[in-house]
Amino acid sequence: MKTMKLFILLLSFAAGLASLTSCGDNGPMPVAKAPVFAMNESFTITATCPNSYKAFINGEEITLPYTVTQTYKQQTIVVSGYGYGEGMQNSEAVEQSFEVPANLDGYVDLGLPSGTLWATCNVGASAPQEFGDYFAWGETEPKVYYDWSTYKWCNGDEETLTKYCDESSFGYNGFVDNKTELDPEDDAACAHYPGGRMPSLQQIQELCDSCTWKWTQLNDVKGMLVTGPNGNTMFLPSADSKYDSPHSSFGPGGYYWSRTLYYSTSSIGLGFFSGSQYIGIPGDHWYLQSGFRYAGFTVRAVLDSQN
Repeated sequence: MKTMKLFILLLSFAAGLASLTSCGDNGPMPVAKAPVFAMNESFTITATCPNSYKAFINGEEITLPYTVTQTYKQQTIVVSGYGYGEGMQNSEAVEQSFEVPANLDGYVDLGLPSGTLWATCNVGASAPQEFGDYFAWGETEPKVYYDWSTYKWCNGDEETLTKYCDESSFGYNGFVDNKTELDPEDDAACAHYPGGRMPSLQQIQELCDSCTWKWTQLNDVKGMLVTGPNGNTMFLPSADSKYDSPHSSFGPGGYYWSRTLYYSTSSIGLGFFSGSQYIGIPGDHWYLQSGFRYAGFTVRAVLDSQN
């Protein structure tokens, strides 16, 4: 009997607690309405809710309206939240997903088999004929002097490499990491074209093999007109290169880095010279231009396969 009385007492106590948390003076507390999220054509997210609410994107609280910044990759934005109010119980949490398409304004579809898109301008340029900025391989900001002494990934010379090294004789204190492609944080295109990358060796080779190349001029700037299988085109200015001093170069032509390492002290890229297309390591009419990693080459971003 004592056990039964104790059980009834506990039930009464629990009911009393429930009445404190869910009931007001005049009865049960109302439940707040949950927000209903929406996104317009400008990718601005808004909410409709008759009471106060909280909203979150990827777990971080935000204030609506909130405009999503488009990138060169399609995004899925997940918005969550709940309603609340004075004298009200919180609503259940709700979650909605919105697709933000890629912003491809700055890229051209050449109809390449892989679906790779190429940027229409060099990194740092605002028009196709502008040279843009020059970058040492693995660096994301331009500079004045291009030399081993100023190169980020060594301690002063070619035998003290601190990253992207596949031979111990060139690594600092025998350092080797066997990395053969740039990490995104060391990719100049990735740093300046969100979602973009510097092209891989395979993407450069595809550009050579699948397109027609014509030496021409655009607004008095010499360079290559590259025409893809679908007839779309892009212009690559003959921007030269920089090494050892602001006034030195490999010679007149165009030099574009890939994100692929060629040898511990050098990397591979696209090269062409006054009317001839050289893309590839000697063979046929293509030439893959290798260069010391510290050299300043131009960069053209790509967006990986959209297929």
